[in-house]
Amino acid sequence: MKPNFDLDTVLSRIADAVQPFPKAAMFELAERGYNTLFEQLISCIVSIRTLDETTIPVSLRLFEKARTPEQLLALDIPTLTDLLYGTTYPDQKAYTMHGIAERIVNEFGGELPATYDVLTSLKGVGPKCANLSLGVATGQAAISVDVHVHRVVNRWGYVQASQPERTLKALEKQVPQARWVDINRLLMPFGKHICTGTLPHCSTCPVLDFCEQVGVEKHR
Repeated sequence: MKPNFDLDTVLSRIADAVQPFPKAAMFELAERGYNTLFEQLISCIVSIRTLDETTIPVSLRLFEKARTPEQLLALDIPTLTDLLYGTTYPDQKAYTMHGIAERIVNEFGGELPATYDVLTSLKGVGPKCANLSLGVATGQAAISVDVHVHRVVNRWGYVQASQPERTLKALEKQVPQARWVDINRLLMPFGKHICTGTLPHCSTCPVLDFCEQVGVEKHR
C-alpha cells in the first residue's frame, strides 16, 4: 500500500467516477423497492455466477410472482425454475430458494432474522450473500467481497490476500465500519467498468496515484 493511501479520498473519487455506470444489482433492486432482507437474499442467490444485466430482470420476473417466503413456497420447483431462466443453474437455485423459504416459514414464522449466523446457516448462503443482503436491506455494517472487490483492493496493495474469504477478513480489520457497505456498492461497478480484470483503464483511473498496480502488466 502506498504511504499516501487514504481510503476516504479513494472512495470519494470512485463514487464520482462510477456515476455514469449502472449500480450494482442489489443496490439497484433496493432502489426499486425490493429492499426486504428476504428479497435481497433471493436476488443475491440469483446473482451467483450471473451478470447483473441478467440478475436484475430475472429477479424482477421472480418478484412478480413471489416477494415473501410464503409466496415463494407456494410455487412448485418447475415453475420456480422457469422463472429463473437465464441465470446459471436455475434448477439448483430453485431448490435452494425453496429450501430457504421453507425453513423461514417453518422455523422463523415467516420472518427472516437479520443476523449473519442465521443467514449463513441457510443451505446455499455464503458470506458474500449474507453480508450483502444484511448491508443493503438493514444497513448493518457488512462487507461483501465479490470478484471485483477482491481484485481491486489487492491490485491497490491495500490488502494481500489470495482468496476472497481472506480479503474479507483483511478488509474487516482495515476499513472503518461506517464504510463497510460502501465497499461493494462502489468497488463492484468500479471493478467492472474501470479497474477491469484485463486491460484496466489505468491511464484515466481517478485513484491511480494511490494504486500499486499489483499484477498489472498491460493497461489502457
